[in-house]
Amino acid sequence: TEEEKEKKKKKKKGGGGGGAGGGEEVEEEEPDESMLDWWSKYFASIETMKEQLRQQEAAAAEAEEKEEMEIGEGSKAQAKNKDKDKSKAPKDDKKKKQQLVPELPEKKNKQKIDELKVFNKELEAEFDNFEDWLHTFNLLRGKIGDNDDNATEEERIVGRFKGSICVYKVPLPEDITKEAGYDPTFGMFQGIPSNDPINVLVRVYIVRATDLHPADINGKADPYIAIKLGKTDIKDKENYISKQLNPVFGKSFDIEATFPMESMLTVAVYDWDLVGTDDLIGETKIDLENRFYSKHRATCGVSQTYSIHGYNTWRDPMKPSQILSKLCKEGKVDGPHFGPGGRVKVANRVFTGPTEIEDENGQKKPTDEHLALAVLRHWEDIPRAGCRLVPEHVETRPLLNPDKPGIEQ
Repeated sequence: TEEEKEKKKKKKKGGGGGGAGGGEEVEEEEPDESMLDWWSKYFASIETMKEQLRQQEAAAAEAEEKEEMEIGEGSKAQAKNKDKDKSKAPKDDKKKKQQLVPELPEKKNKQKIDELKVFNKELEAEFDNFEDWLHTFNLLRGKIGDNDDNATEEERIVGRFKGSICVYKVPLPEDITKEAGYDPTFGMFQGIPSNDPINVLVRVYIVRATDLHPADINGKADPYIAIKLGKTDIKDKENYISKQLNPVFGKSFDIEATFPMESMLTVAVYDWDLVGTDDLIGETKIDLENRFYSKHRATCGVSQTYSIHGYNTWRDPMKPSQILSKLCKEGKVDGPHFGPGGRVKVANRVFTGPTEIEDENGQKKPTDEHLALAVLRHWEDIPRAGCRLVPEHVETRPLLNPDKPGIEQ
């Protein structure tokens, strides 16, 4: 099966390259469930992302062209150009339509593969740093001697204070005290997790690195991964990838940690050297605590569909229905009420979805999970308590090197 998977991958990559032969090859065969794995999902998602980028670029180029034409010389020329432009536009549209039509059947075949969201930046940039109620303030060492003047702020940090500072009028305004289950004596800080240390299992998936900074004389690097969290320090030295600036790692690491003491995860890429010490190419730091406590639920992303077997098995420790009940309870939202005919009511919104699920043997069983997932995927539409939940995703993080501040590696 490994060989088959490899072949499949190569074929995928070939198809992605846009060779006519490659394209036809992929089109002929329907994706076979048993052959698919997470990587199929990942490559399919990347293809979709590239396609969107292409369309955006095309649209931008067209807009620019129009603008240039409109800035033509003098007003007469301008009028003429506009006419030309108008006559040109419909042709362009026709061309576009013609180009789009042949692609459609192929897309339908491909759509069978579920996709995930590929963010071309870090997750924090997309979700306001996960500071929806926890803000991080650096605590700096004071300056005693003159020699500290040139110390950078980074070197003066002795710790971080996390919290929220909230100023409000007492007694509280009526609209707040009227909310269900709200105790005015506790003020604004309600429904906040307890302050006790908690043990968590952190699972880090590292897919690949792109455009690494060359570290060797031959203009290449021999990258390997190093991960640090609290007292855990993992160096995956024996699995370095030789002479490669775009290595595909495809590795996962499990680490146990305790919040709040160990919450800053560092993922670094080092260059393996036979002689001397290995050089750091770059690293990225992730604040796990902010992710864990964020209401955007940045632990295990919400996938598009719920299935109990195959390449797309649900990976979160909680099922969609359990997550939904928890969110409704915490947000004091009425629901979920599962009704007949594939309907579920949360607050004042009704969602619909399939009510059966197939197991490995093709047996159909009734389930509410699809319905619950439909609500989770539109959780931002729920009044008051709703917010966007992190989808199943791959994020892209810049690698930085302390010796070269601000330059991506």
